[in-house]
Amino acid sequence: MTVPVEFFGAASVYEQCPAGQKPEVALAGRSNVGKSSLLNALAKRKKLAAVSKTPGRTRTINFYLVKNSYFLVDLPGYGYARVPGELKTNWSRLVEDYLHNRKQLRGILHLVDIRLTPGELDRQLAEWLRFSGLPAAVVATKADKISRGEGQRQLALIKEALRLPADVPLIRFSAVTGEGKKELWQIIEKWVN
Repeated sequence: MTVPVEFFGAASVYEQCPAGQKPEVALAGRSNVGKSSLLNALAKRKKLAAVSKTPGRTRTINFYLVKNSYFLVDLPGYGYARVPGELKTNWSRLVEDYLHNRKQLRGILHLVDIRLTPGELDRQLAEWLRFSGLPAAVVATKADKISRGEGQRQLALIKEALRLPADVPLIRFSAVTGEGKKELWQIIEKWVN
């Protein structure tokens, strides 16, 4: 299934976010977790979102219009990006403003690398999501990079580390093989409709 997805615009301050009432689903996760690769895989387009091996390249909130009816929103990654402290502060303020104030936000896809134990910032986001009341799903990216057995062990570890409630889906995802893509589209469509 090919879904029409187009880059709509970027916001470096909250006030630049698109006006209107179109529903939004945000992608959140640490730098270099694969948010851009996930967007490209969902859209079946290689260069819709810029992919970089250097963490911290996404410094704006990027809006992608889906079927001319809702947005997928790529939030700047958190974590180890080598950027000046003031820029990191501006990023966190931008993301916090978005998460706390955006009435169009219908759900958050929390991306984690399936190969890694979730870090402190991942745990903080998971905790915030539990108390926010927003629908959430955890997406374990880069699933093609480990064996199925190791993947199952890592999913259990992720579930435990993030203290995931039973109603929060945990999805294995690979931008390379397409694993998890159908489940993600189903979750997104449920949230925005």
